[in-house]
Amino acid sequence: MSQALVVDDDRTVLEMVRRSLEKMNVDVITAGTADEAMDAIRESSPEVVLLDIMLPSVSGLDVFREIHKLDRRLPVVFITSSSESNVAIEAMQLGAFDYLAKPLDLPKLNQLVQKAIETRRLMNIPVALPVGDTKASKGDQFVGRSPQMLEVFKSIGRVAAENVNVLIRGESGTGKELVARAIYQHSPRSKDSFMAVNCAALTETLLESELFGYEKGAFTGADRQRIGKFEQCNGGTIFLDEVGDMSQLTQGKVLRLLQEQRFERVGGNKTIETDVRIIAATNRNLEEMVKAGLFREDLFYRLNGMTISLPPLRERGDDIALLVEHYLNEACFEMGRTETEGVSSEALEMMIQYPWPGNVRELQSVVRQSLLKSTSPIIVPSFLPDELSRRFSTQAVPSEPQADINGDDSPLSDLRLFVDQRLAEQSTDLYSETLEAMERYLLTRVLNETSGNQTRAAEILGITRGKIRDRIAQFGISLEKTVSIDEN
Repeated sequence: MSQALVVDDDRTVLEMVRRSLEKMNVDVITAGTADEAMDAIRESSPEVVLLDIMLPSVSGLDVFREIHKLDRRLPVVFITSSSESNVAIEAMQLGAFDYLAKPLDLPKLNQLVQKAIETRRLMNIPVALPVGDTKASKGDQFVGRSPQMLEVFKSIGRVAAENVNVLIRGESGTGKELVARAIYQHSPRSKDSFMAVNCAALTETLLESELFGYEKGAFTGADRQRIGKFEQCNGGTIFLDEVGDMSQLTQGKVLRLLQEQRFERVGGNKTIETDVRIIAATNRNLEEMVKAGLFREDLFYRLNGMTISLPPLRERGDDIALLVEHYLNEACFEMGRTETEGVSSEALEMMIQYPWPGNVRELQSVVRQSLLKSTSPIIVPSFLPDELSRRFSTQAVPSEPQADINGDDSPLSDLRLFVDQRLAEQSTDLYSETLEAMERYLLTRVLNETSGNQTRAAEILGITRGKIRDRIAQFGISLEKTVSIDEN
């Protein structure tokens, strides 16, 4: 459960905010004085602070400065009366997250708190880069040891400490935000703010206002001054997701900021200086967009201080199995599924062969859906979502062919006859030959019984499925129609 600290000497406001936020599953702690607020931050580490601008015998700005000294990444939302908006704007320029005027608009309050908690998560949850069997104890993880992902990890390590802009490229769902956060967390700016803006989710006007802010009266509905992300994030890092969807007008303003670290708010003429590092991401072909005149070439080169390309999941080989294991463990922990043991070989084979158009994000969703549908400790193909089942419904799963039982075609049905034959041929390795013949016969007989289902055969025989696969290859056992042995 997320936690918010509300600092106000008005008990009515405290109770109103508590009731509103608890509906969002946000635990609320309260404080009536500056000292109580600082003690609560030290003891409880909330994800967001709602701070009244006027506290008994102290200014909210002074309290904010103390909070900033303690934790520069903690989002602070000011609560103020309309006549004190200038003070709140000053606080925004110092790095506050946002402000709300009294009387409080509770739906907007809830929205702001949710946004602040998400921002805190982006800044505060570590992104680990485990290789091989190394696992982080907490936080988000990059899971993988494929050559492509090792190159991504190396690139993050090379560029994180350098004050250059980074362009992250890759299909949707490959983990571009994780790369941006890892760069930020390993950079000298990690103690300052990290803010993410999705350029595709906002209209041209809203995106420009979000990035640069606006002056009162700049357009219809601009009833007060607004501080933009570039001003709020001074000293920190901004992640511009889906930068290829940015309009050309906004592209021009972002280019100037990159060149000069200066800009004006919408509707203003005062030049504001800032110091931000930009990490941009896109799933679009910017080179083609440049040729088509849809993206500025000079901005492309400014953003592209270094490129990190994320491979699609379908090209990451054995990483799929590692990711399935990781997300299954994560989902089991979150859902309290202590009885779940794992994924069957057949289900895993289907996931390995699936092309994953939604990449890692889709894989995580599939694992969670399969766990919710499962009625046994093992996730089998029938528990997988329909999009996987439909793909394989018209073809046999290579690891689980269905055999027709047309009788026992094995070369061994009588052990005495086999031994007599080998004695007559004066064998000098009868012990191992007999054991091999017995194993061939037993394996073929059980696979016929299970119609080629290797997982079920492994359960009957009491051995691993890997050993069954080895013996199938060693003995030339065919699983196409009937289970039989290639005697050639």
